[in-house]
Amino acid sequence: MIMNKLTNYIKPILAAFVIVLFSCDDLLDTQPYQQLPDSGAITDATSANAALFGAYSQLQNYYSLNYPTLGLLPAENVRFNGTLNQFLQVDQNALTSDNVIITGAWTTIYQAINSANTIIETVPSLTDPVLTTVEKNKITGEAYFIRALAYFDLGRGWGGVPLVLSPTRSIADSKGIRRSTLDQTYDQVLADLIKAAELLPEAATRNRAVKKTAQALRARLHLYREQWADAEAYATSVISSTNYTLVSPYKSFSTAPFLSQESVFELTFSNSDPNTIWNNWFPSTLGGQYNFQPTADFIAKLNTQGGNRTSLLATVTSGATTFTYGNLYSRSGLRDDPAYILRIAELYLIRAEARAQQDKVLGLDGAAADLNAVRTRAGLAGSTAVTKAEALQAIEDENNLEFAFEAHRWFDLVRTKRADDVLGITDTRKWLFPIPFVDIGADVDLTGDQNPGYN
Repeated sequence: MIMNKLTNYIKPILAAFVIVLFSCDDLLDTQPYQQLPDSGAITDATSANAALFGAYSQLQNYYSLNYPTLGLLPAENVRFNGTLNQFLQVDQNALTSDNVIITGAWTTIYQAINSANTIIETVPSLTDPVLTTVEKNKITGEAYFIRALAYFDLGRGWGGVPLVLSPTRSIADSKGIRRSTLDQTYDQVLADLIKAAELLPEAATRNRAVKKTAQALRARLHLYREQWADAEAYATSVISSTNYTLVSPYKSFSTAPFLSQESVFELTFSNSDPNTIWNNWFPSTLGGQYNFQPTADFIAKLNTQGGNRTSLLATVTSGATTFTYGNLYSRSGLRDDPAYILRIAELYLIRAEARAQQDKVLGLDGAAADLNAVRTRAGLAGSTAVTKAEALQAIEDENNLEFAFEAHRWFDLVRTKRADDVLGITDTRKWLFPIPFVDIGADVDLTGDQNPGYN
């Protein structure tokens, strides 16, 4: 799965530029979406904070629909209950490089990266007296975290990607940037997380990055890289903080007021800046489109093995028909449900898996303690797993139930190389997403360098 071939790269925004170029008469007025206009330059404390809010907004853009779709719909918990081809392709693991969900996710992720790059390059050298060194460090640290999250999400979806580490202000800025391997991509994520942790404060903020936010993502990164000792250590660092705890009952972390002690990092939305994923879950009688439908098998699994996590399911009757729908996003009238990026439950299960993988004293006993912390919160008895294989399977099953409608299941099956065993996807080339066609078409040097298995 690691992509070793280097390739020339042009930013996705420049692909958008090419599309505009051929569809607009006033060519001289065309500007790439990610190009930084002079009017948006960062010159003082006000514009620095505005730029940071813009970077968080880009995270919102890709986590409000496209990226969660890619993280859950290819797996077995949810099916697409509609006719739109772009969703059917994801659901059926039959993606093409012109899929608009793929293109939208890739493009908005790189927009977040470009926003972060601009902050990282500009803010440390600002001389506004209102902008103290502490505040500059905080803003810059948050930008490093945003870039780390964005590259991590690209890496686990597409494999090695081009590492753009300076702002894109013109078409020429993206020329000559070669595609990196997955290891190189994850190395950059690690470097950014180390820098973020150095700059960020110790605080309990849950919708902006702080030191523990960077450490939590670092635990996940080490898990993906099978660096078990590091995954355990960084998960422990977050779990040991008094700022985070498993909240009971399970559903209470996702009902207002938000920002509970369960959350290590979540993205905040509002009625004026809505989370657009909710209506894909809700039936039409509740104002939704019911595009994402829990499968019958998963409904049965959640009802028999999920404990109080059955609250993730809800029903509504319309006429003679009763609809069962996913209820993680539960505020359809207000549309302000957060996007949950890192929860303390994940840190417990990361540490459980890391401990189970290591031959050490805490090994299976430590893994069982962490696994059972999550099960106890769900109102379930302790795990009966005895062997290492049983423990790892129990942890996988718990992850599946705990994060049923979050962007986890597909990526977990790919990282553990179990997408074949569970989903029957024998062609491992399909475990990576295709690079968007518009990016391939925007740069002749990319021709022939698509992820294997795609045109």
